[in-house]
Amino acid sequence: MASKFLPLRSKKLYVVVLVIIFAAGIVAMRMISTMRPPMAFSQEVEVKAMQVIQKDTPIGYQFVGKVISKNEVKIMSKVSGNITEKMVKGGDTVTKGQPLFRIDNKQYISAINNSRATLAKAQASLYNSQRELARYRPLAAMQGVSQETLDSYEAQAKQDAATVEANQASLQQAIEDEQDTLIVSPVDGRIDVNDVSVGQYVTAGSTTMATVSSLDPIWVQFSMSENEYIKFVRLGQGTLPASFKNNLRLLLSDGSEYSLAGQIEQIDKGMSDSTGTITLKASFANPQRFLVPNMFAKVIARGEIKPGAILVPQRAVTELLDSYFVTVVTLNNTAENRQVKLGEKVGSLWVVEEGLSPGDVIVVEGIDKVKDGSKLKVDMTAPEEYNAPDKQ
Repeated sequence: MASKFLPLRSKKLYVVVLVIIFAAGIVAMRMISTMRPPMAFSQEVEVKAMQVIQKDTPIGYQFVGKVISKNEVKIMSKVSGNITEKMVKGGDTVTKGQPLFRIDNKQYISAINNSRATLAKAQASLYNSQRELARYRPLAAMQGVSQETLDSYEAQAKQDAATVEANQASLQQAIEDEQDTLIVSPVDGRIDVNDVSVGQYVTAGSTTMATVSSLDPIWVQFSMSENEYIKFVRLGQGTLPASFKNNLRLLLSDGSEYSLAGQIEQIDKGMSDSTGTITLKASFANPQRFLVPNMFAKVIARGEIKPGAILVPQRAVTELLDSYFVTVVTLNNTAENRQVKLGEKVGSLWVVEEGLSPGDVIVVEGIDKVKDGSKLKVDMTAPEEYNAPDKQ
């Protein structure tokens, strides 16, 4: 009989063990579940936020400009010959009248000596013909010689006088040619590096010996669209406003601002057929020769003042499919993605024309962690932290 009951007890023991294991598993799972952190969707997302800025705002406009020389002069010789001396090297800053090159002047000195000898001979002939004329005038008055003879001596004297004048002009030309063998700079500026070398032959009026670019003042050339031009002319009641023309600033390629203001000096006669823009040239003082031709810079001009403009930091705005959005903090501290219409850029801020109201609070840091409807833990920050000058 004992052998029959043993399998039954084993089965009961097996069942008990299974029950114990199952209960232990449930307890373990509950313990693990209590150790897990809350699900992400139930967490508050930490962000920094600020109230939108509202203030009267001067609107600035930016145009891509290129630095050009106000005077760029190609240096050419008036005489031909070989260069015997070079007083400057490429890249030097030069002043008006400063010697640059010298051309071999031996042939021009010979021309001067020859012209002087020819002039002296002509002057001697004139002296003789004038003495003869002086002798024959009294005789003609007494009818000692015919009038025809007197007329002949007068004609000879006039001819000799004309010859003297011509030879004087030739001598003067020879002197000027010799003087022109010294090439001087016609303007203050900087000489380019593509200058000629000693020994090179230059042809009068043909060979470019160097180019001198004036640097102070210097021009910055830029263009504006037809719509922009119309807008500014309307603001100025028929002309560009004085605030635009006389207070231009430059933002250099490294983000720094040029220290001196400029003013509009030239406006093209009309719109370009190919680009639909009008070209303007602004003059900037350049005493340190810091600005050089072919530099690029942004020309910043002041336009109208927009009263009560709403401003937000550029970093608070996201772009999606040519639309712009900001994240608004609602009254119950949830995130609301709101589409906005942007206006002009002012420093590091955008003007918002539609989509926000005064008093709205927007997320400025942590935007990438926030979804529409997310609960937010908001750390308010001062607007001044995000109102920095534009360094783009």
